[in-house]
Amino acid sequence: MFTLAEVASLNDIQPTYRILKPWWDVFMDYLAVVMLMVAIFAGTMQLTKDQVVCLPVLQSTVNSKAQPTTSPQYQPTESGQELKKEQKDSSGRKTNLDFQQYVFINQMCYHLALPWYSKYFPYLVLIHTIILIVSSNFWFKYPKTCSKIEHFVSILGKCFESPWTTKALSETACEDSEENKQRLTGAQSLPKYVSTSSDEGSPSANTPMITKSGFKFSADKPMIEVPSVTILDKKDGEQAKALFEKVRKFRAHVEDSDLIYKLYVGQTVIKTVKFIFILCYTANFVNTISFEHICNPKVEHLIGYTQFECTHNMAYMLKKLLISYISLICVYGFICLYTLFWLFRIPLKEYSFEKVREESSFSDIPDVKNDFAFLLHMVDQYDQLYSKRFGVFLSEVSENKLREISLNHEWTFEKLRQHVSRNAQDKQELHLFMLSGVPDAVFDLTDLDVLKLELIPEAKIPAKISQMTNLQELHLCHCPAKVEQTAFSFLRDHLRCLHVKFTDVAEIPAWVYLLKNLRELYLIGNLNSENNKMIGLESLRELRHLKILYVKSNLTKIPPNITDVAPHLTKLVILNDGTKLVVLNSLKKMTNVAELELQNCELERIPHAIFSLSNLQELDLKSNSIRTIEEIISFQHLKRLTCLKLWHNKIVNIPSSITHIKNLESLYLSNNKLESLPAAVFSLQKLRCLDVSYNSIALIPAEIGLLQNLQHFHITGNKVDTLPKQLFKCVKLRTLSLGQNYITSIPDKIGQLLQLTHLELKGNCLDHLPATLRQCQLLRKSGLVVEDHLFDTLPLEVKEVLNQDTSIPFANGI
Repeated sequence: MFTLAEVASLNDIQPTYRILKPWWDVFMDYLAVVMLMVAIFAGTMQLTKDQVVCLPVLQSTVNSKAQPTTSPQYQPTESGQELKKEQKDSSGRKTNLDFQQYVFINQMCYHLALPWYSKYFPYLVLIHTIILIVSSNFWFKYPKTCSKIEHFVSILGKCFESPWTTKALSETACEDSEENKQRLTGAQSLPKYVSTSSDEGSPSANTPMITKSGFKFSADKPMIEVPSVTILDKKDGEQAKALFEKVRKFRAHVEDSDLIYKLYVGQTVIKTVKFIFILCYTANFVNTISFEHICNPKVEHLIGYTQFECTHNMAYMLKKLLISYISLICVYGFICLYTLFWLFRIPLKEYSFEKVREESSFSDIPDVKNDFAFLLHMVDQYDQLYSKRFGVFLSEVSENKLREISLNHEWTFEKLRQHVSRNAQDKQELHLFMLSGVPDAVFDLTDLDVLKLELIPEAKIPAKISQMTNLQELHLCHCPAKVEQTAFSFLRDHLRCLHVKFTDVAEIPAWVYLLKNLRELYLIGNLNSENNKMIGLESLRELRHLKILYVKSNLTKIPPNITDVAPHLTKLVILNDGTKLVVLNSLKKMTNVAELELQNCELERIPHAIFSLSNLQELDLKSNSIRTIEEIISFQHLKRLTCLKLWHNKIVNIPSSITHIKNLESLYLSNNKLESLPAAVFSLQKLRCLDVSYNSIALIPAEIGLLQNLQHFHITGNKVDTLPKQLFKCVKLRTLSLGQNYITSIPDKIGQLLQLTHLELKGNCLDHLPATLRQCQLLRKSGLVVEDHLFDTLPLEVKEVLNQDTSIPFANGI
């Protein structure tokens, strides 16, 4: 026989699962234990005391006939008087059966006369109870549900005990109580910067800004800081971050199915059906358990009697136990019916955190569904506080606040100060990369000029930015920053330069288009033809002071929105990724453009729209597919054009009409397919820089001597073998690049270039350098690019002159 402990082990579950056991499950478990005790008690009694005692039924007619035959060995030897006296003294009738015959009859009648339910009642109760126990806890044992339940209980326990839960709820309660009191005097100082401008340019309702309404962690509301709560241990912070990620993944894993719900409903239905079945058949057998039974064993040839009266000594106890069992089953069944009522009364596959949102002020806690919702409904039956504390880890606002606290704890003012550097423009610059947010201490760096935010998805710019009065340049690299209203007002009036790098145009913050005092805007990202119209979510027409627009993208045409700011643009740069730019008519409207760059746009000719830009001073058509530049004659109408860059194209020759660009000062034709330099180039008397590097030029014309203002001449990577003496008449030369040619000697007249500071000769066929290099007073070894062995051929005194340090500054510009 099973012991109570062995059978009760079927009902054992992990102690942590108790939070998923509502009161009815707990009550049914106790009822099952009581039923087990009934079964084991009844079974034990049957094994030890269950028996049937039978006596033959003596009929007068039968006895009178059967007496001589049944007891032939007992012949009457006494007189009739003695027999009458004996019968008179006895209290019953003698059966004349020996002990073995009684035992035989008792055993036979136990199986023949006793009802089967009286014999097997304890075992049926045990089997039924085991089935009910298994049905109650099957969802904890089934692998596909057990894994999810175990994971859920584990996460729930950690969320309940996490210090972050206590901190978040405590701060919320603190803020809620503070709202009902008067604000303390001086609790919050006014921002240093207060915009005095009108509402013109204010962001619209859908502009991504941080408003004062909503979550209570807003920086615009005062908060009472409790020392024991506000400081979060680093280890606890990391654990809380891990919990947010676990909750997110668990929700994605569990919310897509309702297996746990169906299994629980199924096992509840099975228990209800089992209850009905047990009640129906047990009620029929209550009256069959009786103390007295008639037995007809049909063994008259062995015993001599046909009928026996038997008594069942366990009948009374079994009947009481059966009535108790029926009572327990009825209670169990009513609880099962209540469970079914609860399961179908409300939609348990949906769970709303509305009450939690109201109490905790985490207004962004999402509602959940399917098995996730069902598990939370079960937890509510244990204690609703679990759901409230668990909801903290479903809130994105809560997660962002945790990141903010951890971020501010790690990035202190001193640490940020160490990351401030000086850029090429000698401005103080801070670059923050891949952080969870923008540390508050950043806005205490009041002397910062440039702020770069890269890969910070949750960047928020608070009102404290108004303290950074020197800030004029902001970089947002894959960082769709949100700003508060006061911060926007400050940026609108103070920001001069903005760089925005994005993957999709929708990532550009809408407030960018409202910065009316912005001078320079750099947009780097995907602006294909389908999204071109989206470049102006709020249009660019509000950027009334924009002077420089830089677009690095994949445009097929110039977006119409750019024409909104075209009249006051002075510089337009379009860097394509090789996508062909075909529609350029919008350029005609940019009458004030002085610098225009159209790089890598697959242009095959110089666009005619450029010839209408009367104020154009610099044109850069780098990395296109231009083969011929016959249209260059039209540049004669651009009286202010001083710089023309046609490098990295496929130009074969230079037309003589280039002479009409009389004010040209810089001409870049490197990385083309030129084989010669026409004399027309050297008629440009104002030319100061000529770059024809990396072509196929074999000869430098003698006319180069006409360029008396030439300061920079680059002819690296060609086929030049000799240098004309007229080259050294260009006495204003500062840079002379002759590397990677076939030059065999350098004339001594190079000493006439008194202003020469950079001389490149590496990659030629030289065997020595002229000693006259010492006459180039500004030339130093750092500016002499030549092989080491050639430098060693110079006389010692020349080397000493070249090795001298110089403090004479020179302008390397044009």
